[in-house]
Amino acid sequence: MSRIGRKPINIPAGVTVTVDNCVVTVKGPKATLTQSFHPNMKIAVEDNHIVVTRPDDEKENRSLHGLTRTLIANMVEGVTNGFKKELDVNGVGYRVQKQGKDLVMNLGYSHQVIMSDTDDIKIEVPNPNKIIILGADKQKVGQFAAEVREKRPPEPYKGKGIKYADEVIRRKEGKTGKGGKK
Repeated sequence: MSRIGRKPINIPAGVTVTVDNCVVTVKGPKATLTQSFHPNMKIAVEDNHIVVTRPDDEKENRSLHGLTRTLIANMVEGVTNGFKKELDVNGVGYRVQKQGKDLVMNLGYSHQVIMSDTDDIKIEVPNPNKIIILGADKQKVGQFAAEVREKRPPEPYKGKGIKYADEVIRRKEGKTGKGGKK
């Protein structure tokens, strides 16, 4: 039995969960999320808990069991607390700023890179070298953060670029100008 899949999910106060066939809708104070799941997974709401069960021990059903439970738990977490990704911008002259709904980034290119926040995603810029991405859907927050990071990924020699706040950049040693051919 899946250790993660068999854990019940607590439903906090202020959150309503409805299950219609394979479609789960979670409503909370921050947002409403809807997602459809594989028809083999049985999802039931039992007195302030969500329980996910599988029909048998086939390989596909075993792999879907924990996944389904985790996705539903992330939906409940997202509508109550939300998710957050922090990005750091390192480099001389690299900076970001918020202009209305747009994130304007100066990243050493000849032009500014502009990205807009959506209905699901909110962007905060507390200082010119930090970006905070907030949202209720964990997948969308992570995807948007990856797209922002992709505009100038960190390079290994000087560490310039956009990196996650908890990411460690493996540094390389540059050229040594000594020696030469004899």
